[in-house]
Amino acid sequence: MSTLDLQAVGFRYEDMTMTFTLRVPAGGITALIGPSGAGKTTLLNLIAGFERPVSGRVLIDGVDMAGRAPADRPVTMLFQEHNLFPHLTAADNVGLGIHPGLRLAAPERARVDEALDEIGLAGLGRRLPGQLSGGERQRVALARSLVRRRPILLLDEPFAALGPGLRRDMLALVDRLRRAQGLTVLMVSHDPGDARRIAERTAFVHSGHILAEGPTADVLGPGATPEVADYLGEHV
Repeated sequence: MSTLDLQAVGFRYEDMTMTFTLRVPAGGITALIGPSGAGKTTLLNLIAGFERPVSGRVLIDGVDMAGRAPADRPVTMLFQEHNLFPHLTAADNVGLGIHPGLRLAAPERARVDEALDEIGLAGLGRRLPGQLSGGERQRVALARSLVRRRPILLLDEPFAALGPGLRRDMLALVDRLRRAQGLTVLMVSHDPGDARRIAERTAFVHSGHILAEGPTADVLGPGATPEVADYLGEHV
């Protein structure tokens, strides 16, 4: 299990200056909620290395990630779009998480099959993405993230396009896999219900800053800050 610590991480986008300070406990799920354009995806990109901070530090298990390429960080990120290759089978799409050239030995192929089994798609590895439902395609993308065996999983609203029932199923699956593999999960969502469902802690992001952070029941509860209450539609 890995800890994640953002220490006054600064970034500038157009006319917005962002500064993030956040500690994500090891082995748990922390939700990031807040209005569109607040900086939630930018925060994930800074952790993953897709964006470079202008100040501050991103620490994973106490190690500064400055200068490390995304591929060299103990992090994997699941995006809103599943980004599957339509001409590759589900198994090969998962295998890309192990080797981009799909040069996989027998033990690695076994890892692919195991990942498909874990997400409930055993026996469907030979299907193309076009032969799978939307929920199944997102499961394949999740399996591809899991075979990378990185201790920190970043979720950028990967289930936003799914219906309510399937969305709940996918969140439950993430929670189960997190417990089984000891993952540390940081999850972006526009839906406070997602945070209440599986996140022990929640951080509220507003205008490039984290305005509230703590146990989900506290951040989203009756004592919420005015900004959170307004976001939840509970202002008077």
